[in-house]
Amino acid sequence: MSNIDPTDHTLAAIASILERPEPARDAEEPAIDVQAILAEPVPPPLPSFDEPVSVQTDAPEQSFDEPPLFDDEQIVVDAQPLAPEQSDADGYSKVGPGPMAALRFKWTVQRGDDGQFYVHETIGEYSTPVVSGPLSSEAAVRLVDEREAEAHHRFEVLRSEISGRGALAEFVRKGEA
Repeated sequence: MSNIDPTDHTLAAIASILERPEPARDAEEPAIDVQAILAEPVPPPLPSFDEPVSVQTDAPEQSFDEPPLFDDEQIVVDAQPLAPEQSDADGYSKVGPGPMAALRFKWTVQRGDDGQFYVHETIGEYSTPVVSGPLSSEAAVRLVDEREAEAHHRFEVLRSEISGRGALAEFVRKGEA
């Protein structure tokens, strides 16, 4: 068994392909009907970006030196607001901190059948809510904000306590060594 370098083997294969040129194919070239092509209508050329484009409008032309053609006070804007008012607290929601969705608190304001608002507090996605209420819309939103702020504060205290214990344990471990 001889030791053949794979590179030599590949180069030999390429050389053998180049030594034997492919035979000429006898395929028919498609016939091009020049008369049919010349008979088709040619679309107009597209305008170039260098040439100015003229646009015809029904509005009168105005220069920047003249006062505006319309009076600002006569413009009527649709009376409907673009964003819903914040007074309707139904659906207002906040999510507490946490490393996993199954452990996160969620507070959601919902309007009851009596028109009053209730705060649904859940832990995770599929838990049974603890309901607080009836409340006014402002009180419900305030309760959600307070609970969320308190949860964030408690989470940060717990996190710093855990990291402090880890640092203390590391210090004790190094002191014993």
